[in-house]
Amino acid sequence: MSAVRARFPWRRVMMRGLHDLRLAPSEFWRSTLRELVPVAGSPSPQGLRQSLTDLMARWPDEDHA
Repeated sequence: MSAVRARFPWRRVMMRGLHDLRLAPSEFWRSTLRELVPVAGSPSPQGLRQSLTDLMARWPDEDHA
């Protein structure tokens, strides 16, 4: 890959939310990206989309059909 992709800063967001702000894990994971992005700084929209796409591919929702 020739270009470096901007990645969503999950480690920084988790440290800020869980450690610095002392959110309970349930509160943190119920938060929306709209709430979390300002906490971590703003990644590029392309990096955010790619990070979300990667997470969805890695941990797909279970099909309960």
